[in-house]
Amino acid sequence: MNPTKTAMSWEELATYAADPIDRINGVNNPYSSLRLFNKKESEAIVTLYRDNHAWCPYCQKVWIWLELKKIPYRIKKVTMRCYGEKEKWYLKRVPSGMLPAIEIQNQVITESDDILFVLEKIYGPLGLSLNEQQVLEHRRLERELFSSWCNWLCRPSLFKAQEEKKKESFKNVAKKFEKELHKNSSGWLTSISTENGEKPGSADVVFIPYVERMNASLAYYKGYSLREEHPFINIWLKNLEELDEYRGTQGDFHTHAHDLPPQMGGCFTFSNENQQFFAQAIDAGAGLKHLEIANLDVDKNSEIKFKALALERVIKHKERIIAVNPMANKLFDQPLRAALTTMISKNVCAPTKRSASALRYLRDRISVPRDMPLLSGRLFRQALESTANIDGSNLGPMIPTKNRLDQNPIKFK
Repeated sequence: MNPTKTAMSWEELATYAADPIDRINGVNNPYSSLRLFNKKESEAIVTLYRDNHAWCPYCQKVWIWLELKKIPYRIKKVTMRCYGEKEKWYLKRVPSGMLPAIEIQNQVITESDDILFVLEKIYGPLGLSLNEQQVLEHRRLERELFSSWCNWLCRPSLFKAQEEKKKESFKNVAKKFEKELHKNSSGWLTSISTENGEKPGSADVVFIPYVERMNASLAYYKGYSLREEHPFINIWLKNLEELDEYRGTQGDFHTHAHDLPPQMGGCFTFSNENQQFFAQAIDAGAGLKHLEIANLDVDKNSEIKFKALALERVIKHKERIIAVNPMANKLFDQPLRAALTTMISKNVCAPTKRSASALRYLRDRISVPRDMPLLSGRLFRQALESTANIDGSNLGPMIPTKNRLDQNPIKFK
């Protein structure tokens, strides 16, 4: 591979960056501290406390519910214990430190289901109520699916037959979920009619966070393709990926594969040909194409948009990105610009020597959606990897599994 271009300056790169989005009234996004949906700020009487990195599945459930209902709300972000120290101001409000929480009319509520019960009483249900018999049955099924996934992912197997038994148990429960999805012509468990078509109801929202994480973790640790094995789940996920309310919360396979171990108490690999191929592709930043996100075939204009979004996010935080990188003393400035130049121009741009490990360090610590949307993250990871490959095969510091203190947000404050 022969480099053909000199790295652009930050001023040159800035001409290709996206304009900052409308965080308040625009599409759902992880950066906002206030969401109004073109309503009055005085209507934002709900405050959602969620984790800083958008890793918490229970936070995601409440977040999506609020977005689908278009309820004005404020957002305050809190550190999860797996990647840093819980803020003292939050512990004064919520001594347990639990996430998520909402504050409404001077009352603080924790536990995601309890939060949704309170929101239902004030704003009405999202389709069928969580206490409707049909939704209660779906909620029980979600817990059954969660349990079978945990048993397979988080408990080591002593021999192959034990592993296969766990796999079959999960598949059987996943088929129950598919059967329920197949009952409704809309493709949702319980749908709601809007001016923009049918959208998911509360029962679907309950399933979203962990099915998203199942899709990522089972591919990475078990070589299991949820979307290929379960076509109705694939359709359901595809329908979700067409919704702005969901996309703003969606993590990618790389983020979930590495944020889950400290949250779940460990994730156990069952090595096989598929697992090795999937894990390598995820770690290198290539992703798993349609197994990760169905609508991968973006046109040229969409690709430019996602690259511009990635560039805007990096430029906004470039000083801190350079400062925390293990390639110290501003030496990472040129390799970072080289990777961004490659991403924007598609021309190969060489980094300074001995920068491969630093580029891969950043590749491994992009967090989706915290830092940028899924497709932006994929394009940026690929540019970092191809740029690192010019310099060599050196890897960055290993991603920890007992904690994620390498992602401590205090470094960016």
